[in-house]
Amino acid sequence: MTAVADTPATSTLRDGAFGNARSLVCRECSHEVELGPHYACPECFGPLEVAYDFPQVTRAEIEAGPRNIWRYKALLPVPTDIEQSPNTEPGFTRLLRADNLARELGIDTLWVKDDSTNPTNSFKDRVVACALSAARELDAKVFACPSTGNLANAVAAAGARAGIRTVVFIPSNLEQPKQVNSAIFTENLVAVNGNYDDVNKLASEIAGEEDGWAFVNVNVRPFYAEGSKTLGYEIAEQLGWRLPDQIVIPVASGSQLTKVDKSFQELIKLGLVEDKPYKIFGAQATGCSPVSVAFKGGTDAIRPVKPDTIAKSLAIGNPADGIYVLDICRRSGGAVEDITDDEVRDGIVLLARTEGIFTETAGGTTVGVLKKLVETGQLDTTLETVVINTGHGLKTLDAISDRVGPAATIEPSYSAFTAANIV
Repeated sequence: MTAVADTPATSTLRDGAFGNARSLVCRECSHEVELGPHYACPECFGPLEVAYDFPQVTRAEIEAGPRNIWRYKALLPVPTDIEQSPNTEPGFTRLLRADNLARELGIDTLWVKDDSTNPTNSFKDRVVACALSAARELDAKVFACPSTGNLANAVAAAGARAGIRTVVFIPSNLEQPKQVNSAIFTENLVAVNGNYDDVNKLASEIAGEEDGWAFVNVNVRPFYAEGSKTLGYEIAEQLGWRLPDQIVIPVASGSQLTKVDKSFQELIKLGLVEDKPYKIFGAQATGCSPVSVAFKGGTDAIRPVKPDTIAKSLAIGNPADGIYVLDICRRSGGAVEDITDDEVRDGIVLLARTEGIFTETAGGTTVGVLKKLVETGQLDTTLETVVINTGHGLKTLDAISDRVGPAATIEPSYSAFTAANIV
């Protein structure tokens, strides 16, 4: 792999390259640094996130925007002319009232935010769109990522659409459909022997050595992560500009959960929704549940684990934002829960057969955790609840291929049909 000559630099940034973003600020010590390809605080090595000087934004202005995430561009680190740059235009996915699933679980009001209808069939299209904008503004020559699958799909597709070279790194044991869904968009799919944490470590080393590479979840991670806020913005807008009482969110690195909370807080501060309490719940698979273990143990110490679960898109054994997930779930009165792989499979089938939504293993985890939260009394069934489906089940067919199939195999005759007693 050859080095790329030009290093992304902030000195050549055009005016308004990052919209209303002001700086990057450390979550730990609040030190601010200039906008650029930085992800660790130079003072304390804490994680950086984007800080803004927001203008007054109205509901009408947002509603007049395109039916994708760029309707919220004033609240994201992207330029005002973002729509003019070729991108996959993700977002504004459906929010479905899930009455059948609600009756099955005993919940009064339940909604499914279905992000499986994004361009590459997962929520990762949102975060990648913001990362791609940052990569362009920083004059990156290679658009790259370490991934458990969905991110690789989104990066490869977005890079193809934008005409930028992409390189995506995945664990070699990743589900075959996810490998194909990346390789179709890029010739530079690199399988690494190891788990996601091994792949991520390699990506960090490459980012430190190679010039001109924008790793979406490494050196442009602060911009990438902001894309998850659009999930929260959309949920609030689709509910009629109000926040749900409870929301259940899958936890891999933990970034999605923390950014949904950030989006709710921003909407409150901007006066776009009424200030009200809401509970946030995190969902993990037992085979990779370091945040859930810490939550149940009443500690802030998250011990890294070696993932062993079918929910590979959640299989991050050392979650970067885990500590912030704990803080948000505790502060909001929520919880972090985990379920077994068999319960993940049950969750996939349950959502499909109640609401006609085929989810991947991450969604099966979230639905399964929702069920467990009800059964254990941790979730108030009288409150309006939203559950997030982050991806499509066609990506993880192996997880349920032995659980579903023909009810019977019969001869092509009416007598054979009646003998089979199908209904």
